[in-house]
Amino acid sequence: MATVELTLDNFESTIAENETVIVDFWADWCGPCKMFAPTFEQASEDHPDIVFGKVDTEAQQALAGSFGIMSIPTLMVFRDNVILFNQAGALPGPVFNDLIGQVKDLDMDDVRRQIAEQEANGHSHE
Repeated sequence: MATVELTLDNFESTIAENETVIVDFWADWCGPCKMFAPTFEQASEDHPDIVFGKVDTEAQQALAGSFGIMSIPTLMVFRDNVILFNQAGALPGPVFNDLIGQVKDLDMDDVRRQIAEQEANGHSHE
């Protein structure tokens, strides 16, 4: 599956309607973003069960701002509406593939239980 362009209009629905969404916040002027793009595209072909979305931070400044994106590329991984990964910097292909495998293997019931425990103890999960 090819990557999907995410905008303010379709971001929330994409996250809500798909089990796993990996988002690449990027810009055309960003060298590391351009170097990471083929890795991201290849992963989207290798994992058709995951939505790979790209947010052009220049065109979607409000969306990037809402997530506090300070440097790019920034990768975020959502599964079942939960942010599991949020990190600036391009990942080498093998590291990115390992991350995808870890996300697929997570027990989301356990993740939700941990979040509930943190919130019950007065801690944010951010």
